[in-house]
Amino acid sequence: MDIASAVPRLLSEHPLVDVVKLTGSRAAGTAHGFSDWDFEVETRNFARVAEDLPRLVAPLHPLAEQWDRYAPHACFMLILRGPTKVDLLFLAEKQAWAPPWEPAPDNLDSIDRHFWDWILWIEQKRRGGKDDVLAASLDHMHQLLLRPMGARVQPATVSEAVATYLDRRADLEVTFGIEVPRQLEREVRPALGG
Repeated sequence: MDIASAVPRLLSEHPLVDVVKLTGSRAAGTAHGFSDWDFEVETRNFARVAEDLPRLVAPLHPLAEQWDRYAPHACFMLILRGPTKVDLLFLAEKQAWAPPWEPAPDNLDSIDRHFWDWILWIEQKRRGGKDDVLAASLDHMHQLLLRPMGARVQPATVSEAVATYLDRRADLEVTFGIEVPRQLEREVRPALGG
């Protein structure tokens, strides 16, 4: 799939989407093979477009889709097979960060989707040599996701974050008597480094 053309084509089918343009490292020509795909989206009616996004991106067959709780602006995040991360950035829609996750039986699946998206993004920064972003992101992940799940020690690496998450998720699955689907983990985990 040619993501550079498919995403703008699909989103531009909506009558309230004015502009869809590639941005970030891929637009700047500084991407590495594992870089995500960032698209800036401009719209006259964010609420309507936001409501319609799952339908618009369905032809991409995303394994996960969700709004970023911890971005300064609205960002709809997708993980496609590969794994390939695609972020739809609505820069005009400013937002405050959500509070830390509070694990519960009805949101453990959402936490799982958020973790695998976030760790994929962190791995991209690691491979790009952005050590300052890597350290800050692991700190944020600990404060907002892993510590609320019961993790006491902040991970220093991607592999430590994955190990911590899997341990805490397993304990919560037992506590809540549920099992989170593993499809996303099976797609993302083999692609991660350390």
